[in-house]
Formats: sequence, C-alpha cells, structure tokens
Amino acid sequence: QVQLVESGGGLVQAGGSLRLSCAASGIIFSRNAMGWYRQVPGKQRELVAIIGTDGSAIYQDSVKGRFTISRDNAKNTVYLQMNSLKPEDTAVYSCLARKGGDDYWGQGTQVTVSS
Repeated sequence: QVQLVESGGGLVQAGGSLRLSCAASGIIFSRNAMGWYRQVPGKQRELVAIIGTDGSAIYQDSVKGRFTISRDNAKNTVYLQMNSLKPEDTAVYSCLARKGGDDYWGQGTQVTVSS
C-alpha cells in the first residue's frame, strides 16, 4: 500500500524558515507527481505546490518566491523549503502522491508561525 510520512513541521518565528519532508513508499516514486497542500480549521484545503516527474513545479500565488518544492527520487522523498514564513502560513501541511487516477495523502504536519 501507499504510505506517505511527513516531517519537519514545528514552531517558527515570522521571517524564519522550515523544510518539510515527505517520505513515500508503495509507489514507483520517480513516476508520480508529488505535492504539498495545507489546511486551516474552517477553511478548505488548498494547494501549496506540486512537482511533476520532470521537476517542473507550480505554486500557490501567496507562496511564490518564498517556497520551493523539490524531490529526491533516490530517497523517495519530496521536500518543501519554506522561507520568509508569515503567520498566515500557519496550517497543517499534507503530502500528496498522485498515482494514475488515484490520490494518496500523508497524515499531515503542523506548521505554526508566530509574529
């Protein structure tokens, strides 16, 4: 079965940085698009970034220039480097694997940015 395990969340001051990691198993990692989403209670889950099999990426407008998604196929891991963090970035961040027509999600990791 597909399993995604996120790590790297925590508490950081505004302007600081965090790097999230998502370790994947149960998929041929290099053949799948991967992504990061985030959700705040009471709001819909929203796209943060998605990276394709060729390394191309798309980002939510609010994180462009601050966040970078990357992947290491040898380690079956996707990363989200988050710089210049803002309080409004506070959310639960979840990892997505897109395998064919199916989506798989990790358990999420909390990111809290204090002002």
